[in-house]
Amino acid sequence: MRALKILIVIAILLLVSAMLLTRPGAVDAVGWEPPVPPEDSGVLADNADLREATLLALGAVSGPEDIAIDNDGNLYTGTADGRVVRINQDGQVEKLADTGGRPLGMDFDAGGKLVIADAKLGLIRVDMGGEIEVLTSSVDGEPIRFADDVAVAADGTIYFSDASTRFGLSDYQLDLIEGRANGRLLAFDPESGETRVLLEDLYFANGVTLSAEQDYLLVTETARYQITRYWLSGERAGQHDIFASNLPGFPDNISTRPDGSGYWVAIPSRRNAQLDSISHSPRLRNLTARLPYWMQPAPEHYGMVLLLDKDGEIRMAPRDPGGEMLYEVTSATEHEGHLYLGSLGSDRIGRWPIPVH
Repeated sequence: MRALKILIVIAILLLVSAMLLTRPGAVDAVGWEPPVPPEDSGVLADNADLREATLLALGAVSGPEDIAIDNDGNLYTGTADGRVVRINQDGQVEKLADTGGRPLGMDFDAGGKLVIADAKLGLIRVDMGGEIEVLTSSVDGEPIRFADDVAVAADGTIYFSDASTRFGLSDYQLDLIEGRANGRLLAFDPESGETRVLLEDLYFANGVTLSAEQDYLLVTETARYQITRYWLSGERAGQHDIFASNLPGFPDNISTRPDGSGYWVAIPSRRNAQLDSISHSPRLRNLTARLPYWMQPAPEHYGMVLLLDKDGEIRMAPRDPGGEMLYEVTSATEHEGHLYLGSLGSDRIGRWPIPVH
């Protein structure tokens, strides 16, 4: 039955693509063999734990992709229309700034300013008066096409991801379909103004976080269901390895627990069987890229977050099947016993009480 479904999908792709030859085909796909997804058992067993969340700013924010929290417990997030907003303890939403771009990942620097990866502008900084400063928009003479997430180190260095050197946010699906290593991990020095490439050839470089000891960085590779570790100090400084692989979905933003015991990984969608079934074939992937967006593989309406320990093992996987309350979760930030959940595709922020183990 599965083979028949795959054949039907392939036939549809061939038929529709023949009708769409006039659509530009910028994708030059490569094939790979994805690992068999882990089973929904054990720690990954079905559950509805995320439905215990409280919804904040419901209907008042559009696409709150990431969340930063100040010392007073106020939430900050970016919205689809380019605004950076603050949400106070009473749930009131107020505009802090309007970037004119698309603010995604954000983190506070030592001076209390928000450092933001803006998908259209590059790396920017916003003070609490709403003043916007573009820190960098290029590296080695090339534009930063898709700044995605950011982590500020204790020494002031700003680490951030450039998800794709070929496709911007509006075409992010094409990068996933193409399957090439178009992403990179960058570093910006506020003192010198220098932007450096730390790591290239990443498969849709997305979330970035520092270990509690700040001896390594973790960067999620959305298109390969994995997380790469880049060593900042010690004998392995400048080297990288795989921290976690064969995740049950597409990893997005990642954050370090306040106690340093592990990492929260947002999963905006579980694995897509349609995409996995054609992953081996560049031709079928190229044909898929020619389809109208509504026919291409899309995020599942489903809520999911992973908790990884310091060895990269999954220890918790709270879910919201069907996305009744939370779906397309793109960030998970822990603060005072709660997990705050952002989403690129919804109009709410989740506040989930973390179970005590």
